[in-house]
Amino acid sequence: MWYKIIQIAEWFGEMADRIKLIRDFNAAARYSFIGGFADTLLEAKITRGDSSYRHAFSKFMGGGFRIKTLSGTHMARFELIEVGQVILSNEMLIRKLISLGWDTLEVQDEFGAIGCKWALKDHAHIRGILPG
Repeated sequence: MWYKIIQIAEWFGEMADRIKLIRDFNAAARYSFIGGFADTLLEAKITRGDSSYRHAFSKFMGGGFRIKTLSGTHMARFELIEVGQVILSNEMLIRKLISLGWDTLEVQDEFGAIGCKWALKDHAHIRGILPG
């Protein structure tokens, strides 16, 4: 019985960390947009992700970290890739996303017409492979 209580407490702790990361990301993105440091407002949320990108720490549901770009116009694919590359170049952030159960980075324009996605485990520079 105690094992189940500990398991539930750990699950809520992880969920709180995931929600905090989303909130912090969105607050920083708003600050950058309002301050004129970024031309596009970004908004992150949790999605299902791509099951082919799963790793040992992936969450069953909610493995996707989606960034939606709110620019007022359709964005070109290369612009979405640039947004993704900024995230993927931050190894500490990628490792944090992986440790919190995300496996997929998705970037979409605000209309959802086009998007890009990456397997986070391919960008963490971890020795060996994260088994699926």
